[in-house]
Amino acid sequence: MSVVVTGASGQLGRLVVEELLARVPAGQIAAVVRDKTKAAALAEQGVELRVADYDRPTTLAGAFRADDVVLLVSGNEVGRRIRQHTAVIDAAKTAAVARLVYTGILGGPAAAFMLADEHKATERAVLDSGLTYTFLRNGWYAENYTAQIPLQLEHGLVGAAGEGRIGAATRADYAAAAAVVLTTEGHEGKAYELSGDTAFTLAEYATELSRQSGKDITYRDVPTPTLLSTLTGAGVPQPLAEILVDVDTSGIRRGLLRGGSGDLSRLIGRPSTPLTDAIAAALNI
Repeated sequence: MSVVVTGASGQLGRLVVEELLARVPAGQIAAVVRDKTKAAALAEQGVELRVADYDRPTTLAGAFRADDVVLLVSGNEVGRRIRQHTAVIDAAKTAAVARLVYTGILGGPAAAFMLADEHKATERAVLDSGLTYTFLRNGWYAENYTAQIPLQLEHGLVGAAGEGRIGAATRADYAAAAAVVLTTEGHEGKAYELSGDTAFTLAEYATELSRQSGKDITYRDVPTPTLLSTLTGAGVPQPLAEILVDVDTSGIRRGLLRGGSGDLSRLIGRPSTPLTDAIAAALNI
C-alpha cells in the first residue's frame, strides 16, 4: 500500500509530500505529477513518481493501485474541475483504492457561493462512486492575501467583503492536516471543516500589514461593480473575476468562510498559523 498524492508538484501537493516524508518512509509515498522533471527532488528522496494528467484520463489508469490511500488535490483550473476530478475518481474506483481523500471547500454542501460549485459536485461524485472517503473541506488560504502583499503595499487593499470574517490558515497548515488524515486511522466517511483558529476582517488584515510593513495600508470596501471592474482591469478574466467577487459578497460577507470548528488545530495537534506570522513570513521579517 502507498500513500498517493495527486498534483504533487503543485503548491499544496508538494507541501503534503513534505509532511508525509516526516511521517512515513519515502518508499511508501507516491507522487502523481504531469512532468517528472518538476518532481526530480522527490525522486531523489525515494518517492515513487507516477506520471498522469487530470485532462488525459487514459494516463490515470496507471496512477493508482489496489489498497492505495489517495489524496485528490483539487485542480486549480476553475470551470474544468468537475471533468478532471471525475476522471481521477473513476480511475481510483477501477483500481479499488482503499480510501480517497479530497480537498474541497469549507462548508461542503452548505457553501452557497460560486467557487464552491465544482467542489460540491466532486463530493457528490465521490459519494456516488461508493469509494471509502474522507473530505477535507479547506477554508481560505492565508496566501490568497499574503501573496499579493507587493501590490497591497503599493495600492492598498480593495474588496467587497464588508465586515465578514475569514478563518484563513496557511497551505502548510492544511498540508499537515492532510498528512495526518492520510497516515492515521479513523477518518473513514468523515468530513472535516478546516479553518484557522482566529478569523479576521480585511480591515484587520490591512491594519496588521500596516503595523508590520511600516506603511499606511487601507482596506477599501467597494460596490460589487467597482470590484469587478478593478479585477478585470488588472487582467483577471471576466469569468474568474465574477467568481472572486462572489466569494467576497456571497461567501465572506455572509460569514461562510469564517469557520471555527476547531477541526484543523485538532488534527495537526497545534494552533493554526496566526495571521501575524503569515504576514511576517511573506514580508521576510
